[in-house]
Amino acid sequence: MGHTNTRSVRIEWGDCDPAGIIFFPNYFRIFDHSTAMLFESALGMTKFEMFKNLDFQGWPLIKTQARFLKPTRFGDDVIVESTVTFGRSSFEVAHRLTLKGELCAECSEKRVWTVRDESGQLKSHPVPEAVLAKFK
Repeated sequence: MGHTNTRSVRIEWGDCDPAGIIFFPNYFRIFDHSTAMLFESALGMTKFEMFKNLDFQGWPLIKTQARFLKPTRFGDDVIVESTVTFGRSSFEVAHRLTLKGELCAECSEKRVWTVRDESGQLKSHPVPEAVLAKFK
């Protein structure tokens, strides 16, 4: 099961290094927010609202990998396409960042759906059926 969300992002002055190209950690910020936007588009609620309305304490990142193929610069309007595939309590998100149709960066994330146990510690938990149903 996969679900895709696409969004436009403008590369801002503060995203860039002295050479005028995006500083690579800022791609990870863009990808992290793209994951949140993927869930928001499917569930109709923000990540903040998810904390209040679902059995949910976040989705820690447990593995990531990225490739940076072409730099982006201040003022570029890029497209981020994010696709999720669910496991039982984990899910993977593949991000593709393009500029005018050209692939500039791609990233894979593996995250775990978490809740708090009786002692208040985070623990993995199966992704709720009500959430999965919104992605079908």
